[in-house]
Amino acid sequence: MRKLILILIVCLIAAPTEADLYSFAQITNNTSTSVGAQLCVDVSSYGTNQVLFRFYNDGPAGSLYDVAVPIYSSICDVYFDDGALLGIAAIDNPTGVLFSQLATPKNLCGGQNLSPPFETTSGFSADSDSPVQHNGVNPGEYVGIVFDLEPNKDFDDVISAINLGFSNPWLEDSLRIGIHVQAIGISGNSDSFIMTPVPGAVILGMLGLSVAGWKLRKSK
Repeated sequence: MRKLILILIVCLIAAPTEADLYSFAQITNNTSTSVGAQLCVDVSSYGTNQVLFRFYNDGPAGSLYDVAVPIYSSICDVYFDDGALLGIAAIDNPTGVLFSQLATPKNLCGGQNLSPPFETTSGFSADSDSPVQHNGVNPGEYVGIVFDLEPNKDFDDVISAINLGFSNPWLEDSLRIGIHVQAIGISGNSDSFIMTPVPGAVILGMLGLSVAGWKLRKSK
């Protein structure tokens, strides 16, 4: 529990002001090591008629972590399925991360098994340059994807599209986001994840309850 609380704190501190924060759920089963709890994305208004998606990887993978043998993971591909977005305007690559527009493969691995299937909108993807794991989003890093918005659309429309993606993903205006993570655990295999309906406000509430509960137990 303490480790989960620490991960949530890092995500919340790193998120820009007035950003909506979301987590990820695993949709494939190629590895036995779960890293979903250390992945998050914040969505914030950016520039004129733009929105920023910032993807974080907040630490070595969970229960198998050993100080002597670190178990890492790397976000190497990001995909967007429709929404109020016009196209990628820029990619924010901090030191140690290097992404370019258009991912390979073109669609999210395992996304075809979702209902409805995840279908990446043309041009709405990016991946890390070779060597992909080295240039991907490794523990403690992030990558930012800036999108231009469709005419007459704003940040609130993007959030509405995300919420619609959770409740009615088959509708044209919905938005779903997927990521492909490589080099997971001892096996070094990969898995795919899709954004889940856990906005930052809910995470903050859960965090407050968890901290309060932990302090209460500690005082007994």
